[in-house]
Amino acid sequence: MPVSYLRKLSENKRTRRANVHLGVSLAFVAGAINAGGLLAVLQYTSHMTGIISSVADNLVLGQLVAVAAGMASVAAFVSGAAYSTILVSWGRHNRMHSAYAYPLFWEALLLLGFGLLGNSLDDHRALFVPVTVLLLCFIMGLQNAIITKISNAEIRTTHMTGIVTDIGIELGKLVYINLGTESARYKPVRTDWPRLGLLVSLLGAFCLGGVVGAAGFKYAGYVTTVPLAAFLVLLAIVPMVDDARTRTRLLQQRHRGRTNGGGRHREAPPPLT
Repeated sequence: MPVSYLRKLSENKRTRRANVHLGVSLAFVAGAINAGGLLAVLQYTSHMTGIISSVADNLVLGQLVAVAAGMASVAAFVSGAAYSTILVSWGRHNRMHSAYAYPLFWEALLLLGFGLLGNSLDDHRALFVPVTVLLLCFIMGLQNAIITKISNAEIRTTHMTGIVTDIGIELGKLVYINLGTESARYKPVRTDWPRLGLLVSLLGAFCLGGVVGAAGFKYAGYVTTVPLAAFLVLLAIVPMVDDARTRTRLLQQRHRGRTNGGGRHREAPPPLT
């Protein structure tokens, strides 16, 4: 990919085109993580609706351990979203190019952590399965908050309920028969084709990611996390390098200023008489 394209994907200055491309990319990653997580821990970790519903069910059934596990999963998702917001806000306040890139980089590191934990799942499932579930929920919250803030809540990537609903809305507009011409009193119903294209792209990327993630975890195991993490690093690396170069340049300028300031020779005072 060209460096200029990668820079636009995750830099602080945003365009709608960059938001769409980043959203589709992250939907693919979310689908892969969600499908791989199911094979690893037998639980989807991005669907807070289902987890909260299970908390209510288990509360009525008296399954308090399951209730605690569900609440912990929700708390992990919320914590991931909060941490993403902290990183983005800090980057914005410091006028960094990588305000949105740092959360992606952290997601890549945590995804590698998931891969490392996976190697211990078979031998110590009682300990590592709960930790892995919380880690995956944290990652999903982190990612969803990134694209939500970037797109001003227009794009979601970790769950498809809202996206499928919006696709249905746009299709309903498509088949609606307008019985009048446009006027001040009558506004025809029209499909928002760019929005429908975005929604279908997000859904397709999530499904494709699910297929790739499931196949990868089935046939290759936890090493599948490596290319996914590398893909996230690729999305984030250019603005991070830009910031590193900027900091290096500022440090060099400060060093030159101190050197020049300290190297000035003052005139010797006149001798005492």
